[in-house]
Amino acid sequence: MFDAEFFGRGVAAQTFYLIDSILWIYMWAVIIRVVLSWVRPDPYNPIVRFLYSMTDPPLDAIRRRMPSFLWASGLDFSPLVLIALISVARLFFRSFRF
Repeated sequence: MFDAEFFGRGVAAQTFYLIDSILWIYMWAVIIRVVLSWVRPDPYNPIVRFLYSMTDPPLDAIRRRMPSFLWASGLDFSPLVLIALISVARLFFRSFRF
């Protein structure tokens, strides 16, 4: 017999697992981008261009909202803020129990 409630819980659990996995991959993309900014890769490399195009929009949005005194040091704290936000989102999705 088909149990709709059990099926719904399974679909929801798999959906949250998929979202958590995507956030984990995106967090590593941000970390790789930070490391690449230290070594100055070829900007015309398709992998580098894809990585920058994938991570630039949220980083630019965070940079616009950050206070200006954080820019006085010359360090970019926006990847750190983005990684913290991703970690909070992952904790949120992991908090659901089915």
